[in-house]
Amino acid sequence: MNRNRGYTLVELIVAVGLFAFIMVLASGAYLMMIDLNRRTQGTTTGINNLSFALETMTRTIRTGTNYSCNNSGDCTNGGSLFSVTDPNNTTMSYTAVNGVITQNGVALTDPTVQVSSLVFYASGTTAGDGAQPHVLIVVNGTVTYAAGKTETFAIETGATMRGSDL
Repeated sequence: MNRNRGYTLVELIVAVGLFAFIMVLASGAYLMMIDLNRRTQGTTTGINNLSFALETMTRTIRTGTNYSCNNSGDCTNGGSLFSVTDPNNTTMSYTAVNGVITQNGVALTDPTVQVSSLVFYASGTTAGDGAQPHVLIVVNGTVTYAAGKTETFAIETGATMRGSDL
């Protein structure tokens, strides 16, 4: 009787090759998951930053008075500059400069958020016109989540004056 037990060279080569093939597939899936996670985290960070900027603007708009879009009151066709007087009687102006949303010239968004379009639609800004002042803000742009990789976004929000100007 021949009691030599073990694997032949061919069996070992096949087993190692199969193991290597499975590891290549698994590592590819792992790397893809890492990239997806990086993309999601970067996009989330950028969108959170943009949400902060929009919340700052809408809070000031809701509690403010003396709305002015493009320095002329209503702008139902859209405008790129919006001004409002806040509760401290300070005029706050919002616009996009070089891809950054600004409040009185101070950046509200960070460099990972590139704003390509910031448009304000204001109505009812004239005191005594019988309409409650309302502002619609539309923002378009991109968020950079890795070196040279971007994700586009389009966000719309609105704000109505809390007080009455009727």
